[in-house]
Amino acid sequence: MQTGVVKFFNSTIGFGFIKHDDSNNETFVHVSGLIDEIKENDRVQFELERGKKGMNAVNVKVI
Repeated sequence: MQTGVVKFFNSTIGFGFIKHDDSNNETFVHVSGLIDEIKENDRVQFELERGKKGMNAVNVKVI
């Protein structure tokens, strides 16, 4: 599991980005990959999964 902070998330359009704790990388997150509802600045735990356009955060939950 990866950990990070939600840098941006728009619930109206259903996606955002998570900044990883262990690097300056950011990963796309779609509402379909959420376990918990998230908002900006939430600390989250997530897994990475390859999508059509790169890596996506899935199984995202607030910690």
